[in-house]
Amino acid sequence: MIKMVKKVVNWFEINNKISWLITILLALFIFYMSSRTFPPGIPGISIGSYVYHFGIYFVFGFFLFISITKGKLDKKYLVFIAILAAIGYGISDEIHQFFVPSRYCCYEDVLTDAIGILSSGIVYTGINFKK
Repeated sequence: MIKMVKKVVNWFEINNKISWLITILLALFIFYMSSRTFPPGIPGISIGSYVYHFGIYFVFGFFLFISITKGKLDKKYLVFIAILAAIGYGISDEIHQFFVPSRYCCYEDVLTDAIGILSSGIVYTGINFKK
């Protein structure tokens, strides 16, 4: 199973334009979901919100790591740039929600996004550890 995952990740690293396309599509999907309005409900954050934020930013971060580093983890500044870019996008997404009716800006979402991004970085680094 791990060998198959490594092959898939390696394929995306080689076909970098496809990984960039997926990254951009994920960013657009996140923006679209943040633009949607919902009827007023009970204020607060649900478990589903945490799962969504962690999951979507895990996948977004993973493909951003592939797109930026192309498997060259010896260039640590690329990993740092990918982390900053992904977390920066998460912050900008929360600011965007501040201007959407019936949505709000929430630091817990940014924290959940960052945990998803850092988790994907750990997984991606683990996959590429013995390259």
